[in-house]
Amino acid sequence: MYQILYKTRRYPLRDIPPTDTEPITQCEASMRVTGIKQDIIDLLLKMGEESHPREFAALLVEENGIICEVNLIPGTISGNTNATLLMDMIPLGSQYAGSAHSHPNGIIRPSHADISFFGRTGRCHLIIGYPYTKECFRCFTSNGTEQQIEVVS
Repeated sequence: MYQILYKTRRYPLRDIPPTDTEPITQCEASMRVTGIKQDIIDLLLKMGEESHPREFAALLVEENGIICEVNLIPGTISGNTNATLLMDMIPLGSQYAGSAHSHPNGIIRPSHADISFFGRTGRCHLIIGYPYTKECFRCFTSNGTEQQIEVVS
Protein backbone atom coordinates (compact mmCIF):
# COMPACT_ATOMS: atom_id res chain seq x y z
CA MET A 1 0.00 0.00 0.00
CA TYR A 2 1.18 3.52 -0.73
CA GLN A 3 0.65 6.92 0.72
CA ILE A 4 1.49 9.90 -1.43
CA LEU A 5 2.57 13.24 -0.05
CA TYR A 6 1.44 16.29 -2.00
CA LYS A 7 2.65 19.69 -0.87
CA THR A 8 3.63 18.34 2.55
CA ARG A 9 0.14 16.97 3.33
CA ARG A 10 -0.49 13.25 3.52
CA TYR A 11 -3.42 11.81 1.61
CA PRO A 12 -4.21 8.14 2.06
CA LEU A 13 -4.76 6.71 -1.40
CA ARG A 14 -8.41 5.99 -0.78
CA ASP A 15 -8.96 9.77 -0.42
CA ILE A 16 -7.33 10.68 -3.74
CA PRO A 17 -9.75 10.60 -6.67
CA PRO A 18 -8.88 7.94 -9.26
CA THR A 19 -7.07 9.09 -12.37
CA ASP A 20 -8.74 6.65 -14.77
CA THR A 21 -10.54 9.49 -16.52
CA GLU A 22 -7.43 11.61 -17.10
CA PRO A 23 -6.31 11.62 -20.74
CA ILE A 24 -3.12 9.82 -21.70
CA THR A 25 -0.57 12.26 -23.03
CA GLN A 26 1.28 11.80 -26.31
CA CYS A 27 4.45 11.00 -24.36
CA GLU A 28 2.72 8.30 -22.30
CA ALA A 29 1.14 6.76 -25.39
CA SER A 30 4.54 6.43 -27.04
CA MET A 31 6.17 4.84 -23.97
CA ARG A 32 6.11 1.11 -24.60
CA VAL A 33 8.20 -0.86 -22.16
CA THR A 34 9.16 -4.27 -23.51
CA GLY A 35 12.14 -5.21 -21.37
CA ILE A 36 14.25 -4.64 -18.30
CA LYS A 37 18.00 -4.93 -17.89
CA GLN A 38 19.18 -7.93 -15.86
CA ASP A 39 21.24 -5.72 -13.53
CA ILE A 40 18.14 -3.63 -12.74
CA ILE A 41 16.16 -6.75 -11.78
CA ASP A 42 19.10 -7.91 -9.66
CA LEU A 43 19.21 -4.49 -7.96
CA LEU A 44 15.45 -4.48 -7.26
CA LEU A 45 15.56 -7.99 -5.80
CA LYS A 46 18.48 -6.96 -3.57
CA MET A 47 16.61 -3.80 -2.49
CA GLY A 48 13.61 -5.93 -1.53
CA GLU A 49 15.77 -8.36 0.41
CA GLU A 50 17.68 -5.62 2.25
CA SER A 51 14.57 -3.62 3.16
CA HIS A 52 12.63 -6.72 4.31
CA PRO A 53 10.28 -6.73 6.25
CA ARG A 54 9.62 -3.13 5.18
CA GLU A 55 8.39 -2.16 1.72
CA PHE A 56 10.56 -0.11 -0.60
CA ALA A 57 9.39 2.05 -3.48
CA ALA A 58 11.25 3.54 -6.44
CA LEU A 59 10.56 4.98 -9.87
CA LEU A 60 11.76 3.45 -13.14
CA VAL A 61 13.31 5.07 -16.20
CA GLU A 62 13.21 3.51 -19.66
CA GLU A 63 15.24 4.11 -22.76
CA ASN A 64 14.13 2.71 -26.12
CA GLY A 65 11.54 0.53 -24.37
CA ILE A 66 14.00 -1.01 -21.88
CA ILE A 67 13.95 -0.18 -18.16
CA CYS A 68 17.51 0.90 -17.51
CA GLU A 69 17.47 2.94 -14.30
CA VAL A 70 16.00 2.96 -10.80
CA ASN A 71 15.48 6.29 -9.05
CA LEU A 72 14.93 6.62 -5.33
CA ILE A 73 12.99 9.74 -4.44
CA PRO A 74 14.38 11.77 -1.52
CA GLY A 75 12.24 11.47 1.60
CA THR A 76 10.66 8.13 0.66
CA ILE A 77 9.57 6.35 3.82
CA SER A 78 9.54 2.56 4.08
CA GLY A 79 7.09 0.89 6.44
CA ASN A 80 5.97 -2.62 7.32
CA THR A 81 2.68 -2.25 5.44
CA ASN A 82 3.34 0.59 2.98
CA ALA A 83 5.83 2.95 1.42
CA THR A 84 5.35 6.70 1.30
CA LEU A 85 6.65 8.67 -1.68
CA LEU A 86 7.07 12.42 -1.52
CA MET A 87 5.74 13.23 -4.98
CA ASP A 88 6.74 16.88 -4.73
CA MET A 89 10.38 15.72 -4.41
CA ILE A 90 10.39 14.34 -7.96
CA PRO A 91 12.49 16.70 -10.09
CA LEU A 92 10.45 18.86 -12.44
CA GLY A 93 10.40 17.59 -15.99
CA SER A 94 11.17 14.02 -14.93
CA GLN A 95 9.45 11.33 -16.95
CA TYR A 96 9.16 7.88 -15.49
CA ALA A 97 8.17 4.65 -17.18
CA GLY A 98 6.61 3.45 -13.94
CA SER A 99 7.38 2.23 -10.47
CA ALA A 100 8.81 -0.68 -8.52
CA HIS A 101 8.00 -1.68 -4.99
CA SER A 102 8.21 -4.72 -2.77
CA HIS A 103 5.58 -6.91 -1.17
CA PRO A 104 7.31 -8.46 1.86
CA ASN A 105 4.31 -10.78 2.33
CA GLY A 106 5.22 -12.54 -0.94
CA ILE A 107 1.89 -11.81 -2.66
CA ILE A 108 2.97 -10.60 -6.10
CA ARG A 109 -0.21 -8.94 -7.30
CA PRO A 110 -1.32 -5.33 -6.94
CA SER A 111 -3.62 -4.17 -4.17
CA HIS A 112 -6.31 -1.53 -4.78
CA ALA A 113 -3.93 1.05 -3.30
CA ASP A 114 -1.19 -0.09 -5.71
CA ILE A 115 -3.47 0.33 -8.73
CA SER A 116 -4.46 3.79 -7.58
CA PHE A 117 -0.76 4.68 -7.28
CA PHE A 118 0.18 3.14 -10.64
CA GLY A 119 -1.87 5.66 -12.59
CA ARG A 120 0.21 8.51 -11.18
CA THR A 121 3.67 7.18 -11.97
CA GLY A 122 3.80 5.80 -15.50
CA ARG A 123 2.63 2.74 -17.40
CA CYS A 124 4.88 -0.14 -16.28
CA HIS A 125 4.96 -1.28 -12.65
CA LEU A 126 7.02 -3.99 -11.01
CA ILE A 127 6.15 -5.76 -7.78
CA ILE A 128 9.05 -7.56 -6.14
CA GLY A 129 8.01 -10.24 -3.64
CA TYR A 130 9.50 -12.30 -0.86
CA PRO A 131 11.73 -14.40 -0.97
CA TYR A 132 13.26 -12.11 -3.65
CA THR A 133 14.51 -14.76 -6.04
CA LYS A 134 14.64 -14.28 -9.82
CA GLU A 135 11.09 -15.67 -10.13
CA CYS A 136 9.69 -13.29 -7.52
CA PHE A 137 8.71 -10.29 -9.61
CA ARG A 138 5.84 -9.42 -11.91
CA CYS A 139 5.11 -6.52 -14.23
CA PHE A 140 1.72 -4.79 -14.37
CA THR A 141 0.08 -2.09 -16.46
CA SER A 142 -1.39 1.03 -14.86
CA ASN A 143 -4.76 -0.69 -14.47
CA GLY A 144 -3.22 -3.72 -12.70
CA THR A 145 -3.20 -6.16 -15.63
CA GLU A 146 -0.17 -8.43 -15.60
CA GLN A 147 2.08 -8.02 -18.63
CA GLN A 148 5.10 -9.90 -19.84
CA ILE A 149 8.47 -8.18 -19.68
CA GLU A 150 11.70 -9.57 -21.11
CA VAL A 151 14.86 -9.56 -19.03
CA VAL A 152 17.75 -8.45 -21.25
CA SER A 153 21.52 -8.29 -20.73
